[in-house]
Amino acid sequence: MKLTSLPFGIKTALTFGGGAVLLMLLLFIHINQGSVDLAPSVIINAIFNPQDILAHHTVRYLRLPRALMGLLAGGALAVAGAILQTITKNPLASASTLGIHSGSYFAVILATVFMPASVSYNGLLVAFFGGLLTAGMAYVIAGTTSSNQVKLVLAGMVITMMFSAFTSLLQLFYENETSGLFLWGSGTLVQNNWEGVQFSLPFVVVGLLAALLLAKSLDIFRLGEDVAKSLGQRVDLIRLLALLVSVFLTAITVSVVGPIGFVGLIAPHLLKLLGFQNHYLLLLGSFIWGANVLIGADIFARWIDPSFSELPVGAITAFIGAPWLIWLVLRNQKNKYSNAQSSNMLTGKISFSVSPAVFMYLLVLGLVILIVIGMATGNSGIQLVHSFRALLGLENPFIQNMILNLRLPRLLVAAVSGALLAISGFVFQGVLRNPLADPSVIGITSGAGVGALTILYISGISAIFVPLGAFLGAMLAFLVVMILSYRAKFQPTLLALLGIGVSAFGSAIIQIFVTEADMAVTSALTWLAGSTYAKSWTELFTYLIGPFLIVFPLLLLQLKNIDLLALGDDTAKGLGMKVAEARFRLALLASLLAAASVAAVGSIGFVGLIAPHVARIILGATQKYILPITALLGATVLVFADILSRTLLVPKEIPSGIIVAIIGAPYFLFLMYRSNHIKD
Repeated sequence: MKLTSLPFGIKTALTFGGGAVLLMLLLFIHINQGSVDLAPSVIINAIFNPQDILAHHTVRYLRLPRALMGLLAGGALAVAGAILQTITKNPLASASTLGIHSGSYFAVILATVFMPASVSYNGLLVAFFGGLLTAGMAYVIAGTTSSNQVKLVLAGMVITMMFSAFTSLLQLFYENETSGLFLWGSGTLVQNNWEGVQFSLPFVVVGLLAALLLAKSLDIFRLGEDVAKSLGQRVDLIRLLALLVSVFLTAITVSVVGPIGFVGLIAPHLLKLLGFQNHYLLLLGSFIWGANVLIGADIFARWIDPSFSELPVGAITAFIGAPWLIWLVLRNQKNKYSNAQSSNMLTGKISFSVSPAVFMYLLVLGLVILIVIGMATGNSGIQLVHSFRALLGLENPFIQNMILNLRLPRLLVAAVSGALLAISGFVFQGVLRNPLADPSVIGITSGAGVGALTILYISGISAIFVPLGAFLGAMLAFLVVMILSYRAKFQPTLLALLGIGVSAFGSAIIQIFVTEADMAVTSALTWLAGSTYAKSWTELFTYLIGPFLIVFPLLLLQLKNIDLLALGDDTAKGLGMKVAEARFRLALLASLLAAASVAAVGSIGFVGLIAPHVARIILGATQKYILPITALLGATVLVFADILSRTLLVPKEIPSGIIVAIIGAPYFLFLMYRSNHIKD
């Protein structure tokens, strides 16, 4: 007999009573975990009859605060997620998928660097304003009244990528100020005293009470905005108040335990699957089961790592939550998403007096000039004469080696990698009919990161195999997405959302590896951020030239099929195309290109987003020159980023991936905002 078919009273008693009993059990197991085994009687006495002995102090001042912090944080995140899902009418909404966590985290890092006193006294306020900023951005960019669920999630993803780049930049240049924030930044329940619980408890209670006061209004809101307005409800005010409450609850957790994702996605859906729609019950039940999810995840984290070296619980919740996101996408595929939802995010076309052929030649000339400038640019500024003399073999061996064997191959690696990423993004956008698709969205780059760190993590395997691991990881991620998408009949919007889930799963594994592995893994962190640092002729000829020379001509022959897929499945089928087969074949070729690029230079996003969009703005959607121009634009962007990465803040070097993200993110935020004026 299914639980949902039980009488409401029995079902409620089992859900809430059973959830409370499970919570008590998990709390006891959690308190019992530690590097030192304690008898259950010792734990009970430490709680109810404390004495001045080490075992009781360990329970009362280390383990008990951590367990109660898990209860408060899990409950707060779950309530925030339930509210966000209602006001956005989006079953995939949570603080992590809408970018709220990234904004809160960035705000705390920023304040730690430039205003450390503000974090000491007003960490909650700092996190609140950071989360409110990103939540507002996601809402405005996707459209405040939009029911486009895919667009809202993609907006959150782009915002997360942007603020993560800002955060990485601060951590790179302010290592001393942020050195103690790595574990906290991955989400951890570690507590050394009662300060965290004492600080957060009153705020969580206030936030929960505020949410319960909004419960009746949220019940009406769920019926639809037109119905709510007809019943006299001030819809915009309710939406604003609910958003403030959800961001407030999220900020409380971020300020104490760091950004912990997916709890707000899992717990509310557990209640909804059981048939609870009334928001009084939904919010209270979400609080209980959110606490169960987070405490259970922390127990699991410490079970995985018996050395208790503190595996971040945020990685475990993402490890559990990403498959949950994938399941939700597949479960709602029949009636939640339409294939046209993302197709309105088009850039249009601007008038351009230069012919496409001439423009392509101008791009080639510009790229060559950039490479020459890059060869001549170093710590001493731009020295063109030395570069030309080196090319002619007239310079001394040291300078000639520096220019021809250090700078030139690095620039060529950046150019070819940028071209491959741009081409891959172009194909994915056509295959998915989603202008915001690129290898990072589809999960390719996180899969490559997992593959690379797996090689580093396994003892006895040389680090020279890291790029090979990256390549294999990228292809495995692609196959997983394709297998899942086969079940969804390759619906473009579903494919994008499944890619986000796979990407989150890969990122969780990366966090686990980074925390668990020895110091050798830190050498890969810059590579994971995406960097052209110290790249040589080896990367160029081993990973890049072959895929470019083989796959690029094949895609030129398939350009017509890409254009047909962009017009829609029905149109393509009407013209005799085998849509699923063509989509798989093209996505495989695009993944090969992205995997080759990631193997050479690491995870660099936004190139595959920027270049195809600029090409379409200039040329229009269907144009025979669009693919080579897209490749040239991608090469130009990454070469320019490489030059900036090593010249902006000499002698330090900024990873090229961060430079590209800082350049590309504002453009796409504008693009998505602009698309709100185009009807679905």
